[in-house]
Amino acid sequence: MPPSPAQDSCVAFLIRHGATDNNVAHPPLLQGCATDCELSAVGREQAARAAQFLAPCPLAAVYSSPLLRAVQTAEQIAHLQQLAVQPVPALREVDVGNWEGRSWEEIARTEPATYRQFLDDAERFGYPGGENMLEVLARIAPQMEQLMRGHLGQRIVIVGHNVTHRVFVAHVLGVPLRLARRVTHHNCGVSIVEYRAGHTRLVTLNTNFHLGELLVQ
Repeated sequence: MPPSPAQDSCVAFLIRHGATDNNVAHPPLLQGCATDCELSAVGREQAARAAQFLAPCPLAAVYSSPLLRAVQTAEQIAHLQQLAVQPVPALREVDVGNWEGRSWEEIARTEPATYRQFLDDAERFGYPGGENMLEVLARIAPQMEQLMRGHLGQRIVIVGHNVTHRVFVAHVLGVPLRLARRVTHHNCGVSIVEYRAGHTRLVTLNTNFHLGELLVQ
């Protein structure tokens, strides 16, 4: 675990929620902010392992997207720390619009032009009827900074989603948002960022060895 943060910095553990039935489906199905499903059996065990992984590390707060899959993940972490989960609306998953509940294979087959446009530049051409990556960043980045700025000298957990976390990490690294999909964040993978003096740096990305055989690709 990282050392205790300096008094003028905050260490935040960014954790993607555990797997749902949509995540483990073959093929997986897109789930944005309009799908509020619970964790699968695998997801619950992933969350338990993430909680145990963080158990030796004292936390000041556990924040979460308000969606059920994130809250259920956060609850396991908070329980071992004797904390309450604090839902934050701005941490919700991206709005995938018309692609909610569909697979990438089906989308590529039925909407090839729109699909290719999305792959080439999701920063501008986002999910049809939903958000693009710039819109996600506009609500995520200020919220992340606010949470970390409120916990200087402390460690916190922020449980969120695949797209929201990859967009934020891309922003921290200075990676163009059109390439944000190259940032991998597995279910219950743990990334660490440090906030200090108005700047955020990435410490680790997508640590997942605690998941073992439960790693969902």
